[in-house]
Amino acid sequence: MVKIRGIEFEGNLDNSMGLKFHNLSHRFGFQHPNWPYFQDVQIERIHYMAKSGVLSQRITTTMHATTHIDAPAHVVQGTPFIDEVPLPHFFGTGIVVSLPKNKWDFITGDDLEAACGHAIRPGDVLILNTGWHKKYEDGDYFAYCPGFVPSAGEWMVKKGVKVVGHDTQANDHPLATAIGPQRNGPLLPHLEKEWREHTGGGDWKKDFPEWEPVHQILFKNGILGIENVGGDLDAVTGKRCTFAFFPWNWDRGDGCIIRLVAITDPTQAYRIEKGEAF
Repeated sequence: MVKIRGIEFEGNLDNSMGLKFHNLSHRFGFQHPNWPYFQDVQIERIHYMAKSGVLSQRITTTMHATTHIDAPAHVVQGTPFIDEVPLPHFFGTGIVVSLPKNKWDFITGDDLEAACGHAIRPGDVLILNTGWHKKYEDGDYFAYCPGFVPSAGEWMVKKGVKVVGHDTQANDHPLATAIGPQRNGPLLPHLEKEWREHTGGGDWKKDFPEWEPVHQILFKNGILGIENVGGDLDAVTGKRCTFAFFPWNWDRGDGCIIRLVAITDPTQAYRIEKGEAF
């Protein structure tokens, strides 16, 4: 018997496998933090107990909200949509790496090599903990996150990373997106002056000359990116884990909200079934 919101529930929700499951996703729902120009999520109760004796809800949302995975087709034309990515890409082993970063810091290839070059394996899922998941809210998180620069993407290609996840707002530095002077931007024009003051005279158009270059590097090489990792990230940092993060089977989907889960087996008693007839 378990308690849910203080109510005893007799259904079998116990974990009897001896495995530990760690949620690495931020919440999805009413007024969750949102990227600067996205419409807020809308959740309506179409049916509810007093009305219909059942609960049914209708959701209007972008898929690039809270913890989510991008399909390559989100940025690069002619690459796979989310339903075209092979299922094994959403499951695998890998590492959670501590890489503390401050406001607008770059995450470089040298940073990744120093933090985990000795531990990364070809085909790994790489999850980064910069500490910014603790700042995830509707204020400074999206505009001031640290972010990848092209050398980081090139390092991941060289090392054969399968999927990268991180507790920041995008697979690029925020000023290399529409938040800064790129494509549909700047969404937040006041950041130009702040960047100049932050860098002692930097020109954000010269410092970020390309639109989402790390997205381009990753997606053209079949590496998917999980944005806005959070939850119990600290509990598995520094550990090798198994990860599962399956999206919807969405025809021509550009990405999908996911439940990113890290799984560990302390007793080493669990085995994957062979799939034989019974």
